[in-house]
Amino acid sequence: MDLSVVIPLLNEQESLNELYDWIAKVMHSQSFSYEIIFIDDGSTDDSWDTIQQLSQKDSNVKGIRFLKNFGKSQALHAGFKEAQGDVVITMDADLQDNPEEIPEMYDLIHNDGYDLISGWKKKRYDSVIAKNLPSKLFNAAARRTSGVKLHDFNCGLKAYKNIVVKNIDVHGEMHRYIPVLSKNAGFTKIGEKVVLHQARKYGKTKFGMSRFINGFLDLVTIWFMSRFGKRPMHFFGLIGTLLFIVGFCFALYLGIDKLFIEIGGRLIAQRPEFYIALTSMILGTQFFLAGFLGEIILTSKRSKERYNISERVNL
Repeated sequence: MDLSVVIPLLNEQESLNELYDWIAKVMHSQSFSYEIIFIDDGSTDDSWDTIQQLSQKDSNVKGIRFLKNFGKSQALHAGFKEAQGDVVITMDADLQDNPEEIPEMYDLIHNDGYDLISGWKKKRYDSVIAKNLPSKLFNAAARRTSGVKLHDFNCGLKAYKNIVVKNIDVHGEMHRYIPVLSKNAGFTKIGEKVVLHQARKYGKTKFGMSRFINGFLDLVTIWFMSRFGKRPMHFFGLIGTLLFIVGFCFALYLGIDKLFIEIGGRLIAQRPEFYIALTSMILGTQFFLAGFLGEIILTSKRSKERYNISERVNL
């Protein structure tokens, strides 16, 4: 199979038929063998009914329905798990991503050997204050922190080699950082393509300003995980050891000073250096234990599936 198109959605029933027709038209014009995988992330409208109708009309349409809203990352994870195409395309269901971009993105992966191509919405039709400005700040911070030189990390329109999506774990709200996860997994040939962005035709956006706060917090998480995720003792243990040494040196100084210099003077507990020593040694021990516990946790097996599926179509 040439292409898998993975589309997570939440309450996008109005746009699904039009989106399907548009994608199918592009696929047939290029003679691609393909599948379209819709992941209904707990929609409360008739999105799932529409997906079922499309699957009855076209066997290339497949669907996954979550019991409740688990989030875009979990939806993508479910789609990636089922994708069979040599190249996997992700796009949003709100008609703001243009399926006409798919053939060129496919060529960049299939013929030019890229591991991942990320769309760049150079010209956007979103609110400048609500989306554009925060997005620019977010992308600048992500570039500097991750070392991945992309202009638009959060663009829903992306293309991947199949092997990439099978070897990354998208969870929490890490869908924003799939290029970074791919780089950390060893897939370093990451490119970018300017794509057309269209104004939303139906409904309203499902994301508010809180997503940018969460995005920056996730950025800190992924920076830490990429550098110390497999060796937490190198971070916590180092800080803990340094703090403990500082505290021990202060304690040693106080002991020598009391025994040989300030005999009969102030009690050690009356000196500020005592509290510095005590605090540093306690904090150092706690940091060291945190690193040790982190190493133990890494050895335990954790489940990768963070969602519950109630129904499937054609899978």
